[in-house]
Amino acid sequence: MVASKVASVPMHFRTMVQADVPQGRNGKHKQIVAIILKDLDNLAPGAAIKIPLDKLVESKENVRSALNRATRKAGRRVATAADSTFLYVWNVAE
Repeated sequence: MVASKVASVPMHFRTMVQADVPQGRNGKHKQIVAIILKDLDNLAPGAAIKIPLDKLVESKENVRSALNRATRKAGRRVATAADSTFLYVWNVAE
């Protein structure tokens, strides 16, 4: 068996213990997505959430993408629509 040698080439980046590496994805959309999901849990059938676009920190496209990732991960079916003023989100009946 050949023993592997550790190269003495200097590292380009700093290192850290792997156990200290953050494992969750706490993106910048996490708060708004969590709020939307909570509201969807309490939403009556046939109703939609009406979110003012001027209250969003990020673009509606970025919020929609983050919401899409979260709902797919949770196995939920939701739909979205938007106009120039609001983002609408509702539960899709199965």
